[in-house]
Parts: sequence; structure tokens; C-alpha cells
Amino acid sequence: MFKLWKQGLASAIAITTLAMPLTATAELTDGKLKIGVLSDMSGVYKALEGPGAVIAAEMAVEDFGGSVLDQPVEIISADHQNKPDIGASTAREWIDAEEVDMITALDNSSVALSVQGLANDKKIITMNTGAGTTALTEEQCTPYGIHYVYDTHALPVGTATAMVKNGGESWFFITADYAFGHSLRDNTGAVVESLGGEVVGNVNAPLSTNDFSSYLLQAQSSGADVIGLANAGQDTVNAIKQANQFRIVQSGQKLAGMLVFITDVHSMGLDIAQGLQFTTAFVWNQNDEARAWSERFFERHGAMPTMVHAGVYSAVTNYLKAVEETGTDDSDTVRAKLGEMTLNDMFVKNGSIMANGSMLHDMYLVEVKKPEESESEWDLLRVVSKIPAEQAYIPLSESKCSLVN
Repeated sequence: MFKLWKQGLASAIAITTLAMPLTATAELTDGKLKIGVLSDMSGVYKALEGPGAVIAAEMAVEDFGGSVLDQPVEIISADHQNKPDIGASTAREWIDAEEVDMITALDNSSVALSVQGLANDKKIITMNTGAGTTALTEEQCTPYGIHYVYDTHALPVGTATAMVKNGGESWFFITADYAFGHSLRDNTGAVVESLGGEVVGNVNAPLSTNDFSSYLLQAQSSGADVIGLANAGQDTVNAIKQANQFRIVQSGQKLAGMLVFITDVHSMGLDIAQGLQFTTAFVWNQNDEARAWSERFFERHGAMPTMVHAGVYSAVTNYLKAVEETGTDDSDTVRAKLGEMTLNDMFVKNGSIMANGSMLHDMYLVEVKKPEESESEWDLLRVVSKIPAEQAYIPLSESKCSLVN
């Protein structure tokens, strides 16, 4: 797919060319390798992925040398606005008119499922770093779809298990009313019930809800030990802040943020978020390698990276490695190579991509520090325990993916 760049991309799409210094050689007109970053650039998920994902992808290309197989690598990006139709139409234009080789980010499960299905029909690899639903690698798995950072099975294995074992046996969910929220609620509920707990109720809240008061009052009146927040991004921040105003935790109930990012904690502040436990794939200062990369990212973005930002960097880097090692950008060849590789970088250690597209890697249960424990603005988390990859993800023997069974 190394072909000439074509003009006419919609103005909503930002284009960044990352190449080594150009010289007047014949190879300049032979084409580029293109990677599309399709994310929420303006809405509820902007902080957790959004423009930071573009920066992470740019860093990956720059660190790779700006080119692969003697061809420049180009990053293009767009805002899917959390709308599956916009996501799909953008991906279709990228593939048909702009000849994109791989699409990443996709931080909305409905958008992700739509784009993954379209990309599969056109034999284009998607490396999903932002969406959570397990349907991406289960019922709606595809030969070209990779789920890279986390999923709604891995999240509750850490968080829900810890909370049930500490006495949180009855749960009430406030759920983002779309594919991701439903998947996270269902998977969390399954973990709770497998440990002897029970789900006593649920209420669905629209994406981008500003006022959670009615939902929180329903959860409070349920008498559940734990109020599970099956949402993410600004929705999680709003819900936790308003729960604090209602003094829900002070009254004896516990809050479980089932998908929380370091940017959420930073937004809430340690006074509100202290003691909150959640599951993540990455902590920016967990080791020297992660810290060094994160500090570079901070210089360009003004915030420390979420696990999704780190995942974008890792996904793009390993995609480029697979292209380089195979000598082609043919999707079938590159996907096969990705499945053979052992992934090691600042984000993942000994990771592997399974036949259903799930990237198997360790996860971490973390706890938000108390204000007096924090040594700097972004020193917000401490690792409680590591969750081995084989415990975090659905075993292939239990997979519903048609590619496996």
C-alpha cells in the first residue's frame, strides 16, 4: 500500500508528516506508510486519549527513525466525536482514498466495533488502544482486529475481586448506556457473583452526563455495599465528585471506579480520590524506563500519559517492527508476524497477541495516594498488586471468537 499521497482529505482531519529529512531522490514519490489515529478529540474521552494519542504515535514514529523500509511514515488523525457513523465514514475515506495501512486509538466501543468491522472487510489492521468491550475479541473478533491495552474482563478481575474480598458483597451499577458500559457492567457483575457477591440493581446513564444526582440517589437508596461506576473519562470524574458532595462514602457505601485513568485522578484531586482502587495497564513512574518515556511525553503534552497513551506508542512501535521484519505492509503478513512476536517495551513486558486479537499482558491494581504521600503533582498512585496476564484475560479455551474455536 506504499502509494502516492492523495489530496482531498476532509478538513476535520489533521495531518502530521513524520519523516527523515527529505532529499531529491526517486524514492520520495514511491509513497508512504500511513497510520491513522482515530480518537475523541473534543468530548468526554479527550483527556484519556484524544490529542495525546497523536503525540504518542508521533513519538513512536520519531523514535523508530521516521521511516520504515526506506519509506517515510505518516500519521493522520481525526475526531470520531463518539459517533459510530462518523468513525466508520472517516475510516472508509482513510482506507479508500488515503490508503491508510493501520488504524489505532478508537476510544469508544461502539465506534471501535464499527471501524473494526469495516477495516476487516477491507483487510486493514486495527490496533485498538482505547475501547473496552470484550466483543472486539470475542463475538465480533476479526482476523485483523487487535485489542491492545485493556478490556472489560481484565478491569474487574483486579478491582472487583479486591472489593468483594474486603466486604463489598452487594453491588449497584451506574452504567454508561452503550456497548462499553454494558460490557463492563456485565463482566464486573460476573466477577462479583463468582466470588459469592450479588448485583442488587443497575441504572443506565447517557454518555456525557453532567448531572449524576438522580442516579446516585438510586444507588444510595439501594443500600448496596458498593456503587460500581461502569463508565469512564469525564463521566467517572463527574460521578465521583458528585458522590463526594452527597457524602456517599462517608455514609458507609464504597465507590468502585471500574475504568479510571490518572488524568481522572488528577482532575478530581487527592482530597476526593484518595483511597480509590482501580485496575490499570500502566503507571507512568512504575520503573525507570516508563518514567523516562513519560517525562518526554509530558514535555510535549503537559500531562502524564494514561495507559492508553502509552499503549498507542507501544502499538505503533510494534506495528512498525513487524513491517520492517517482514519487508512488507501486507496486512495478512504483518498480522501473522505480530502474533509471533514477544512484545517488550516501556509499556508491556513479555506481551503476546493471541489468535482472537487480544494482547495478553499483566495488569496492576493501584490505589490513589493520600495527599501527604504524594511527592509531586503527578505522583498519585501506588501499585497494590500485579495481576498476571493469564488471570486478567479470557483464556482462549473459553473464547467465543470464531477464529479460535
